[in-house]
Amino acid sequence: MKKETKETSRASQTRSNTERPKVWTPPSSLDAPPAPDGFRHRWIRAESLGFQDTKNISGRLRSGYELVRADEYKDTDYPVVTEGKYKGIIGVGGLVLARVPEEIAKSRTEYFAKQAEGQNEAVEHDLMKEEHKSMPIDVSRQSRVTFGGTKKS
Repeated sequence: MKKETKETSRASQTRSNTERPKVWTPPSSLDAPPAPDGFRHRWIRAESLGFQDTKNISGRLRSGYELVRADEYKDTDYPVVTEGKYKGIIGVGGLVLARVPEEIAKSRTEYFAKQAEGQNEAVEHDLMKEEHKSMPIDVSRQSRVTFGGTKKS
């Protein structure tokens, strides 16, 4: 008597049986709708410790940011400021959502990178002014980690 063995093809085996269960993560209070093409969304501070931060908001608006209204995203449920100056704007916890064109965001990043580079060069220059011939300063921007050594008895 011959025993029949059932063989299943590889294609009929589904991955769903072997998938890991979904891991719960706490929801983010700063979820934002996707930005339109050519824009980036950023959360900007509208108030701090109960005081309006008009300097921050007006500075951002002058530099090309525009506030994102909740009615632009009708099919979604994002937190909205319900009263005051920013009524109808997507916002949570003293922050409001703003969008900025990609080219402004990139040029801003480049600007601050140049600023930081200039500051590093100035620090390096000041350091080299203090150098003495008998003790040269080697500017190598590297760090090294060593663990222990031989124990001395």
